[in-house]
Amino acid sequence: MSLSSSDRVLLGDVLKGVSRSFYLTLAILPQAVRSQIGLAYLFARAADTIADTGELDDAIRLQSLQELKRQLAKDNPEWSQIQKIQAQVITKQPNPDERRLLEKLEQCFRIYLGFPHVDRAHIAQVISILIGGMEFDLQQFPQKSGNAVSALQDASDFEFYTYAVAGCVGEFWTKMMCAHLPGMRQWDRSTMIPMGIRFGKGLQMVNILRDLPQDLSNGRCYIPKTLLNQADLSPEQLLDPSSSEKFRPVFRQLIHEARDHLDQGWGYTMALPRRQVRLRLACMWPLLIGIRTLQALSVSRDILQADESVKVARRDVYGIIGTTGLTAGSSLVGTAYWGYWRKRIV
Repeated sequence: MSLSSSDRVLLGDVLKGVSRSFYLTLAILPQAVRSQIGLAYLFARAADTIADTGELDDAIRLQSLQELKRQLAKDNPEWSQIQKIQAQVITKQPNPDERRLLEKLEQCFRIYLGFPHVDRAHIAQVISILIGGMEFDLQQFPQKSGNAVSALQDASDFEFYTYAVAGCVGEFWTKMMCAHLPGMRQWDRSTMIPMGIRFGKGLQMVNILRDLPQDLSNGRCYIPKTLLNQADLSPEQLLDPSSSEKFRPVFRQLIHEARDHLDQGWGYTMALPRRQVRLRLACMWPLLIGIRTLQALSVSRDILQADESVKVARRDVYGIIGTTGLTAGSSLVGTAYWGYWRKRIV
């Protein structure tokens, strides 16, 4: 489909403002899928903005999320309902980039309606699952009261959450690539979709482990109680950095689980046809940054220290992008980097 100049701004400047590091991945994607993936990301970010607008009551956030999901499922969206979502959230959203995205929500829907039906169905499905994860998050972690810390109950909650907020993206990604890229149409989707799901879940686990201290300070613990019980710890005890050594075996177990998921993501990436250079790079970059972050987490001494943030240095990110880009997504170069940092995870 052809895009107007304002549509290109939405999928360019507006998306860049809310996309953090994802914009680099999006920019390298093949043209045939860039608009669909970009628009799906904008809907996901709009939903995430609604879910994170803390000045709104939980009930209004849940209602707005459910309405957004309902409108995406309709062949003819109700513009009054979309405007109602905007009216409820925009004035409560302090971030200018996220406020600008919400102001463009109607335009997002108009671009969406211009896509073929099969693309709309894939986008609606993945956003519905993502919103389900956000609804689960809001129900598990109501607005913070005092020093209480809420935690997920068990492994099934953790598996659902990591699938609903990230694993489903790997499934969506695979379906879109196979539908639009001629070189991908012979891919065995029954094999690759589960690997794509684990790819997404691994990246989400890296985020959970990296952001653990900050989430705890906000009353959220994504580490299941059943795992904490093994270490004789309560969620509240994780607020005390002195609990780090007692918590470390649980932390290490989750690091190794995340590594195993990322291994599946690397296998997924190496299975991409060599001629799909842009797609290989789009998959390589988050994985290589993810494995480097996981290695840094594995050797960190301050895993519960709120003011200690484990991040890959910007120069290292640019190094990953530059080296893999110059070698056109070479399996040899990428796997050498992958193996180097993977072996250093303790």
